Amino acid sequence: MHNDPFAIRPALPADLDAVSDLLEAQLREHDIPIARADLEFAVDGVLRVPDRGFILCAEHDGAMVGVSNVSFIWRVEHGGAVAWLDDLYVRPGLRNAGVGRALLAATLDHARQAGCVAVELEVEASHADAERLYQRFGFEPLSRRRWLHALR
Repeated sequence: MHNDPFAIRPALPADLDAVSDLLEAQLREHDIPIARADLEFAVDGVLRVPDRGFILCAEHDGAMVGVSNVSFIWRVEHGGAVAWLDDLYVRPGLRNAGVGRALLAATLDHARQAGCVAVELEVEASHADAERLYQRFGFEPLSRRRWLHALR
């Protein structure tokens, strides 16, 4: 457990490389291939167009150690704007040190301030630690399964 302070703040366009590094590490952990140029294009699209969503970053000892990435969607079943928590990632060396909890709390606050009525996410079936974190924050599992049809 690390007791050193860390800070949560909105990511800025100047954080493109550091945010992309963290998200690339997360995707690699999940065996999800993506070209770096495509990843940076997507991250830059959120950083430069606030209507698309937001990215928060966690800093520790002057380095970015965690990130949450949210996209806004409009959901009829929820009656308005929903924050889709696409990514919540903390570097392995700082996991279970409170960084994920702080990022998630800040993400929920930021989504609420942005006018979202709900936050949705998905969890890999093998990530029990992530499920426990989300359950502690009041998330409930849905009975749905997510599907994908790639267009490119």
